[in-house]
Amino acid sequence: MKLKAATIAALCALPLTAHAQASGDADAGESNFRQCTTCHGIASPDGEVIHRVAPTGPNLWGVTGRVAGAYDGYSRYSSAMTAAGEEHGITWTEENFVAYVADPTAYLREVTGDSRARSNMNHRLRGSAEDLYAYLAQFGAE
Repeated sequence: MKLKAATIAALCALPLTAHAQASGDADAGESNFRQCTTCHGIASPDGEVIHRVAPTGPNLWGVTGRVAGAYDGYSRYSSAMTAAGEEHGITWTEENFVAYVADPTAYLREVTGDSRARSNMNHRLRGSAEDLYAYLAQFGAE
């Protein structure tokens, strides 16, 4: 999977409110989220737990629109993930999210331009990433 530089630049320019335009089916996404619960959970800032937050990956509350590699309080991001957000301006729009969960390491290599970049997430989503994004967009949306 190759992402063209112009496509990446266009995706980075999307507004942070892109989560409001999720195209998938949130109910189907809830079922797909079972694949993620080994490493990720969803808990609101006020402590409401939607899915138990596992210590392996960051909390996915408010992930839609978030800068890649920038969840406050989580420090186990790969250097490539941090660079994707800090140096390349990647935010979790639907398009970026869908591309990332299809092949996390390939995505980070493409957006950072670093052929040695690696993602700490080695799982590739089975099922509709658009549905999963629509499900996650419910949590933390304004």
